[in-house]
Amino acid sequence: MNIKNAEILCVGTEILIGDIVNTNAAYISERLARLGINQYYQAVVGDNPERLSDAIKGALERADLLIMSGGLGPTYDDLTKETAAACMGRKLVLNEEALERIKQRFAFRCKTMTGNNEKQAMIPEGSTVFQNDAGTAPGCAIEDFEKGKIIIMLPGPPFEMKKMFDESVMPYLQKFTDKRFVSINVNIFGMGESEVENILKDLMDSSLNPTVAPYCGNGEVRLRVTASGHDEEECRKMCLDMVDKIQKTEVGGYIYGFDTDLACTVVENYIKKGKTIATAESCTGGLIAKRITDVAGSSEMFGYGVVTYSNEAKIKLLSVKKKTLENYGAVSKETAAEMAEGVRNLSGADVGIATTGIAGPGGGSEEKPVGLVYLGISSEKGTRTVRLMLTSGRDRVRLLASTNALSEALKEIK
Repeated sequence: MNIKNAEILCVGTEILIGDIVNTNAAYISERLARLGINQYYQAVVGDNPERLSDAIKGALERADLLIMSGGLGPTYDDLTKETAAACMGRKLVLNEEALERIKQRFAFRCKTMTGNNEKQAMIPEGSTVFQNDAGTAPGCAIEDFEKGKIIIMLPGPPFEMKKMFDESVMPYLQKFTDKRFVSINVNIFGMGESEVENILKDLMDSSLNPTVAPYCGNGEVRLRVTASGHDEEECRKMCLDMVDKIQKTEVGGYIYGFDTDLACTVVENYIKKGKTIATAESCTGGLIAKRITDVAGSSEMFGYGVVTYSNEAKIKLLSVKKKTLENYGAVSKETAAEMAEGVRNLSGADVGIATTGIAGPGGGSEEKPVGLVYLGISSEKGTRTVRLMLTSGRDRVRLLASTNALSEALKEIK
């Protein structure tokens, strides 16, 4: 059997009503693209057996493969296996290995296993079972090779689903496709999407394999270079050749990394160069520190982060001069500079980064409007400041200010 088309069906009323964000579909989509499996439809259906059955049957009319997540739990409204099994004409049977794993997990957690948990070990007859190393609900693949249809069912919790997909489902699916897709993401900051596209337009228009597609988000631009073929290494080489062409254009000077993000790049470069950084934040409220410490291993280059929201805190913790605040105000290049120097002196770090600004929605004036942010950067090279004018609401001002701060932190050691 050769899988050509797939659909994704995520199950759960909590997704429909907005209680949780459906990240599973995006994750599965990216993995299907790697395998060269086309996808034209995605859907979400609530915990209703009739609607779920209709959704399954409709998907199987269009696609060879249906991947479902959610609804494998022990409660009465978890009906994914029962409904999918009925659609494929299968009965549920007890999987002894899955039951033993569930019992062991409860024993390890010193919890009492209730009878309804045995329901999770009931698997459609004749299925390929994907045991769950991160939770209690196993996944499975119901195969009907005569009709050329496969349903894969995965647990809903993202951590469980991702681990199962990467370790079990990816190797399983590779047997049903000989096409490979390889992508490299080119990460750009400091140049807008329209400018990037204008510079690379001819290259993008003329490139069919690999393709080059721009994406914009959170103040950054990402170019996704994708090659398709039957040999993964050959596809990767095609992508790398295209990346080399992009680096030789004007865009090259704004590329900060590949298949990464700005915070990871900052942490990686500071560790590589044996440098440390400290942050002093006002308008960003600790967001820069959070983004840095979200990266595993950041303790090697980050030890101090202070939020000095009030003038008193700026004076007491960062030694910002009272006269500076009186003469120039908290939102000024002078204050940003002293904040950066203050946190560097306080921490002993190689680089001090500071933010002060007006995130809004109120607090602005004609002289200092909402969205005005100053960055301070202090190192052995000296102290400098950057003035930003940001828009689109409080959260976005804070996010873009932190992104610009990370970019300046990277520039400081390059």
